[in-house]
Order: sequence, then C-alpha cells, then structure tokens
Amino acid sequence: MATPERDSITGTPTTGHEWDGIKELNTPLPRWWLWTFYATIVWAIAYSIAYPAWPLINTATAGLLGYSSRADVARDIADARLAQGKWLERISTSDLDQIAADPELFAFARAGGAASFRLYCVQCHGSGAAGARGYPNLNDDDWLWGGTLEQIHKTLENGIRFTGDPDTRDSQMPAFADGILTPAQISDVAEYVLKLGGQTNDAVAAARGEPLFAENCASCHGETGEGNRDLGAPRLSDPIWLLNGSKDAIVAQISNPRMGVMPAWKGRLDENTIKQLAIYVHSLGGGEQPDAQ
Repeated sequence: MATPERDSITGTPTTGHEWDGIKELNTPLPRWWLWTFYATIVWAIAYSIAYPAWPLINTATAGLLGYSSRADVARDIADARLAQGKWLERISTSDLDQIAADPELFAFARAGGAASFRLYCVQCHGSGAAGARGYPNLNDDDWLWGGTLEQIHKTLENGIRFTGDPDTRDSQMPAFADGILTPAQISDVAEYVLKLGGQTNDAVAAARGEPLFAENCASCHGETGEGNRDLGAPRLSDPIWLLNGSKDAIVAQISNPRMGVMPAWKGRLDENTIKQLAIYVHSLGGGEQPDAQ
C-alpha cells in the first residue's frame, strides 16, 4: 500500500484528492465530537421509543411513557376552568348591572370579554374595536340600536337582520330609486342630509330636499335627523357615518340602500361569554346608562 502524500506545510497526510492545485488534508474529526454525535443518535432513538414520534396511517406511535401534549393542554384548561369556576358562577347568577357594580367581578368579566372579542369579533370590528367602513366603531357613543348594557347584550344575543333568529333586530330601508323618488329628488334629499350633518351643501337644493325628507325619511330618522334606535335608523345630524358621508355615497344609499348583518351569538356562545362581551363592549368608551337617550 502506497504511503499517503503529506502536506509540505502542516505535515498532515492528504486524501489524494486535488482541485485546482488545492489538496485535501486527511484531518479526522475530534474524538469528543464523534462521541457527542453518537450520543445524539442514541438519544434520538431512545426518545422516539419513549415519546410519540413515528407517524402511522391514522395516528402515531404512542411511546412507552404514554405522554400526550393534548392531555397536558386538557389538564391546563381544566385547571383554568376550576380556578375561574367561582367567578363564572357569580357571572351566571348575576345580572349585568350587578356585574358592573362589583369591581372584582367587573374586572374578571371585562378580561374574559376582551379575550372573547379577540376571538369572535375582531374580524369585523377590528382588534381595537374601531370598526371599518360598513362595520360600526364600538369606541364612540354613536349607537344604531342603543348602547346600554341590556341593549348591547340583546344585539349580541339576537344579532342584526340575522334570518336564523326570530328575535333579531330588524329594519329595512326602502330603495327610493324604485319609483318612490326621481333621481333629481334623491339628489335634493342628499343635499338636505349633508346640511343636517353640518357638511358643505347646495342650499337651494337642500331647501327643495327638506320637505321630501319630512315626507319620506323623518318617520325613521326623525324630523331633525336624530335617528331612531328602536328601528336602528342612524342619526344623520352628526359627522359619523357607517359607510361614507360624501354626496355620492348618500345618493347611493338613498337609491339602493346597503344594510348590515350581524350574526346572533345566542346558541353559538354560552350566556356567560355573551355577558362578558357585553361588559367589555360597554366599557370601551361609548357605553351608556339605562336612562340615556
């Protein structure tokens, strides 16, 4: 057997491989590194035997120790529910006003409501409950159906225009373009709505629109555009708009109205969760007392 060539500088034997004049040294791995590598192989085999590891067709090997991360999570959830049990029982047996009047119970309910809001409500109302075009901002004091605890609770329970609940909050705005008003009349009414909201408007057109508004719109929105919460008719005398407050958007809404839908959470969520959501939404800044108008 031929003696391997040695590198002239280091004296290390070479492997006989050479690339572009560069020779590969035959340098063994450190013994400690090899033993560590072998130990990791042994550890991996032992671990895969002791714990769930190898996938099968419909499941996986259970492991000799019978460990289950799902069981750990289930125990954690059970422990959390046990710790929360006395608070949830108090929420269950208390009405909304009693919960709001008890500082400790209120804090627990609000925290629970915040967690549920992030799970069920942010998709429409946003993570900060500020809403978006077509989805109400829950931080202000402008409410379509009322902002007391009971009113918010009812909205959560029964939803809005949700056909799956017989007690849903419901109202319909007619499409005035369907033979009720002419395009010119709709334009005049829109100018009057702009005037009600304090926006720039054509005064002459708004004057023509005023009697049309009184005849066709005041029964729901009020004579001065103050709205009607029994009907979910929005207030038109402020600068807050669910969709858009421009002239074109108002004309479009009068002509062929868009009306929002919210699911009824009764039956989807338990009563405790709905109560906690009501407490949370009410606490965001726009919540009203029962005598609020």
